[in-house]
Amino acid sequence: MHIRGDHAELAVGGRLDVRSAADARTVLHSAVDSGDGDLVLDLAGLDSWDATGLGVIMGAHRRAGRCGRRLVLRDVPPQMQRLLVATRLHRILAIEGGLPVAETQILTKP
Repeated sequence: MHIRGDHAELAVGGRLDVRSAADARTVLHSAVDSGDGDLVLDLAGLDSWDATGLGVIMGAHRRAGRCGRRLVLRDVPPQMQRLLVATRLHRILAIEGGLPVAETQILTKP
């Protein structure tokens, strides 16, 4: 896993999982704490994430809210979009451009 950027925009690549969670959490919290306005996470280079990685994203989202900021996900890969819809986290997280309407409707039907 690698994260590049500053307190306004970070590009996340590789795998965000239990092995990289602690490092990712440190970088994300530092970025949230040192800036203002939206913090954009560009996920185009992210290969995969597990439940721990998703927890890191949610933790950064909560921390950003407490700091008066907003965490915004950009270029969420399709397999991760499906996980966000399945867990209904797409309703909580800010996703730049949203998710494709057809996919969201298919995955959220009862």
